[in-house]
Amino acid sequence: MSRRIAIVEDDPDQRANYVDALSANGYEVAGYASRDDALGAFRRQLPDLAILDIMLNAEKDGGFDLCRDLRSMAPHLPIIFLTARDSDVDRVSGLRLDAWDYLTKPVSLEFLAVRINSLFRIAERLNHPAPNPQRITHENLVLDLDQMTAHWRGEALNLTLTEYWIVESLARHPGHVKSYDALMQVTRQTYVEKNSINTYIRRIRTKFREHDSEFERIQTVYGLGYRWGNGPH
Repeated sequence: MSRRIAIVEDDPDQRANYVDALSANGYEVAGYASRDDALGAFRRQLPDLAILDIMLNAEKDGGFDLCRDLRSMAPHLPIIFLTARDSDVDRVSGLRLDAWDYLTKPVSLEFLAVRINSLFRIAERLNHPAPNPQRITHENLVLDLDQMTAHWRGEALNLTLTEYWIVESLARHPGHVKSYDALMQVTRQTYVEKNSINTYIRRIRTKFREHDSEFERIQTVYGLGYRWGNGPH
């Protein structure tokens, strides 16, 4: 069965181009011109991946709002922002909503197809974990590498996929510094900045401290990056 892709784009010519190009790659593609049209369709049947513009007709941040709606319906659905808005503020906003990627127009249709295929491989791993899951265990931290979940002191952490990848990268080599460049690669996104990594780290620390107020394992190495180090608990 072919995978279903939803494209939410208010420009009819661009929407038609994306639909035609991805349909030619074997996907089942549906295009929507507005947030309301897309949301109505998603309530009937969720796509396997969604591509969202940010500004949708008169809604300046309609794509952001739609992303929030989708996240509440499907926490691990692959979502790509595809937009002409290229400010750092917009990129950070998109990443905070746990979009899997943020692409700026114009974009090569060939690149878009390759990127979608890559994200589907990640989604497949999430949806069909191996029967004998691999784990990383380090003191009070347990990471399930197949289901991409994390537990601290026996309690599940509500990490987004990107947050999980960062924790996994740090915990694989305790004490070793992960540079900003390395962590940018870990996120699997095509465009991430240093400030975005700092934002992710703050959110991750907050989630650990919801279970352990003295959590200090993720340590800042000023000017370089972060490491999983020694600390209370």
